[in-house]
Parts: sequence; C-alpha cells; structure tokens
Amino acid sequence: MRFRAFATFLMICLIGLIAWVPAPPALALTQIKLSDISYHECSEELSQGAVTSGTTMSANCFIVTGKAENTSGKPVYNADIFGRIYDANNDSVMQNRTRLGSIEEVPPGISDFSLRISVPANQPTPLKLKQFKAAGFSGTVRR
Repeated sequence: MRFRAFATFLMICLIGLIAWVPAPPALALTQIKLSDISYHECSEELSQGAVTSGTTMSANCFIVTGKAENTSGKPVYNADIFGRIYDANNDSVMQNRTRLGSIEEVPPGISDFSLRISVPANQPTPLKLKQFKAAGFSGTVRR
C-alpha cells in the first residue's frame, strides 16, 4: 500500500516537472507568392552535357526567374517551388512532378529568385509556366 502511494506521488511530481519544460516553437508553413515568372536559356557552361533525369536523352537547360513575396515579416528557409511547365503543344514538360526546386532563403518583402530546369530536347518551345507558388518555414528546419 505504501509503495502504491509513493509511486503515485512520484508520477504526479514527474508530470508536474514535465509541464514546466517549455515546448519548442511550432514551425508553420509560410506561403510565398511568386510573380513575374519568365525563363531564358542557360549559359553554355551550365547547359553542357544536360540530360533528362534518369536517361541519357539530351535536354535543353533553362533558368526560370521571378519575384518571391514574403509577407510573414520573418525570413523563410528552404521554400519549395511548385508549378507546372508545358511545351508549345501543351504537353507537360515534367510528368507527375510539380515540385520544381527550392529557394534557400526568402527574406521579408519582395526578392528575386531563379531556378534551373532541364527540358527534353524534343519538346518544342516556347514553354508555358503556370500555377507557380512556394512554401517554406520561418525557422531553421533540421534534416
């Protein structure tokens, strides 16, 4: 009987102690608005030897550029860029893939971003860039 009372007492003390330990801050996903999206061909140094993922098929290299707007008031880290890219025939350039890359850091306000993509050489240009957006975390994310 005394052991049970002592065990209960210890359990209550432990719960009380845990309640005083501060919880880590919650990291919420911050949406980043992307605008003024355009693209241009890569420089020759960047495009040499470009191949599409998982194949030896030749590819064309492009740099997608635009503006990223962070309204959170805090820097956003590792913001994933999502979007759809179509060729001149409205065929998807990146089948079953909407995550195109990431922006390492987006400071508060409006900033420029760029992203390198490879497009199979047999897909005709001009490219159509649609539904671009980004999301990241306002704290350091550990991997």
